[in-house]
Amino acid sequence: MKHYAPPKKELWTGRVSNKWLYLHEKAHCTPLEELPEAQKKSIALLGYACDEGVRRNQGRIGAAEGPDSIKNSFGKMPNHLGSNVLLHDVGSVVCSDGDMESAQNQLTEAVTTLLEKKQFPIVLGGGHDMAYGHYNGIKKYLDAKKEGQTIGIINFDAHFDLRKNTEQSNSGTPFYQIAKDCEKKGIDFNYLCLGIRKDANDRSLFQTARDLDVIYVMNDTFQIPLLEEITTWINAFAKNVDHIYVTIDLDGFSSAYAPGVSAPSPMGFSPYMVLECLKTIIGSGKLISLDIAEMNPKYDIDGQTAKLAASLVHHVAHAVSGS
Repeated sequence: MKHYAPPKKELWTGRVSNKWLYLHEKAHCTPLEELPEAQKKSIALLGYACDEGVRRNQGRIGAAEGPDSIKNSFGKMPNHLGSNVLLHDVGSVVCSDGDMESAQNQLTEAVTTLLEKKQFPIVLGGGHDMAYGHYNGIKKYLDAKKEGQTIGIINFDAHFDLRKNTEQSNSGTPFYQIAKDCEKKGIDFNYLCLGIRKDANDRSLFQTARDLDVIYVMNDTFQIPLLEEITTWINAFAKNVDHIYVTIDLDGFSSAYAPGVSAPSPMGFSPYMVLECLKTIIGSGKLISLDIAEMNPKYDIDGQTAKLAASLVHHVAHAVSGS
């Protein structure tokens, strides 16, 4: 496969216990084509090593190295997954010669394959353009069932990523592309954004959000003291869809927590708020897949952003597996 690279065993290092006390000891490096259908709970980590969309969107490139950085940090963390839970690194989708669209298509196929094989996919990026390929992979999987199941997108982000792709798609256009696809197919565009900032979106983007009936929570409201109210909004959103796809853009966090991103800002939200919301989403039983976008090791400080991303993966992997 031109736009795929197999897993790298050298990423998975750390303390050696010989008792599976650390996640690098638990993880299996399994090429996508060799992955069996899961007979028990199984989590698959898939990279999206592409920052072409960030380049097109005039951002800071470097996110193509994000997936490896997150995997390496994650592997050093303690393993509390049950013995009945499998953990696979299935490699990465890669972008060759700036061909982002082919990388997105490859991601679509990979996500569909993972879901067909009864894996829980966690996709690590990479530019937020991966959301378009990720969503389409979930949709392709559900459409094959012919049950009319609906998808709700929850995006933790400072940005709507609703820029119009009139000339070329990029990391700022994925949800506009999804909205237009939904419109063509006559289905609802279910999109909830948490952490939106006025200093990160121009007036036209707020208008596009209104035109598309996007539900959003501003960053000054997306705070722990208002958690009960936000939990109510999440539960109401979840009630109206069959499945939830969560996407976490690391540049939504304050740069105090996440300096290594494509578009940093000190005005972002805190990890604790996101973790509390993830508990609600996972508790709904509707989370089908998740990704983390815009990890940029080139600008990270002491691996801080990679550790944040890895901690989010750690929380989700243990929560969805009941560990």
